[in-house]
Amino acid sequence: MKLKNEFLIREFNGTIYAVCSELQGENGSEPIILNGTGRRMWQLLQNETSEEALVDALLSEYDIDRQTAEKDVAAFIEELRKAELLSEQA
Repeated sequence: MKLKNEFLIREFNGTIYAVCSELQGENGSEPIILNGTGRRMWQLLQNETSEEALVDALLSEYDIDRQTAEKDVAAFIEELRKAELLSEQA
């Protein structure tokens, strides 16, 4: 799976935003606010990756246990699916 569109990551006043680089409709798309963990997963999703690879990345970069990493990744992926931002390979 990977993100459908190209996004730019921008930080403004301590807040991290993901902004679509392609115009969608008349008003473009709304920016998405990310925390540090979300930013890392977002960066990884710029290329084809798996949920397991996201979990492994969080485990190697943050001081968390596998169960927490799996829960956080699943919740993040579910939000992206609801927003129809993921392209998933069969």
